[in-house]
Amino acid sequence: MSFFQTLQAQTAGERDALFGVPVIRDALGGVVSLEGYVAFLGQAYHHVRHTVPLMMACGARLPTRLEWLRGAVCEYIDEEYGHERWILDDIAACGADPAPVRDGRPGQPIELMVAFLYDLIARGNPVGLFGMVNVLEGTSIALATQAAGTIQQSLGLPDKAFSYLSSHGALDQDHMATYRGLMDRLDDPDDQHAVIHAAKVVYRLYTEMFRELPQAGQREVRHALA
Repeated sequence: MSFFQTLQAQTAGERDALFGVPVIRDALGGVVSLEGYVAFLGQAYHHVRHTVPLMMACGARLPTRLEWLRGAVCEYIDEEYGHERWILDDIAACGADPAPVRDGRPGQPIELMVAFLYDLIARGNPVGLFGMVNVLEGTSIALATQAAGTIQQSLGLPDKAFSYLSSHGALDQDHMATYRGLMDRLDDPDDQHAVIHAAKVVYRLYTEMFRELPQAGQREVRHALA
């Protein structure tokens, strides 16, 4: 079994928990409230804006034996730079004000996730950051390919409200093909363990983030009971 396959097998429980969250199940079925979609974009902004700084920190700490991986990090940085601005534009296209998101703080799960990743790079094994890549890109592929179109139709939003999610469907599929090849080159057990551990942590925190998002219909029910 390749390491990429091992990674998927050993994080299957966490992945299933994520995709079992009601708001994710609804999204994959094309059912999302505008409030929920904007809330998702807001949380996405707060981790996407750290992608390039995290990759830069990771690349700086990789050992010489992983120079081939540092080169891949440089390419990834170039492709990811500025994507957080797409999210702010999407929020504006939804009719919401992006300023409170840009100037605010994320929910606790994303705040803890970002802090964990910086600490992992600084005090642990920087290769572990690739556990995050496995989680976030795999999730965005699923949302973009299975949900974005139907969500857009149900909410009646323009294309420019989905620049982040739609573009990441195709982009992240390319990334995942490259990612699989990179992971299958990792042969050090400590590196492999770091990636698996980080993926498990990020899955759990990302799951908590989705659990805190507004679910379609909840507001209507609350109002009916009020």
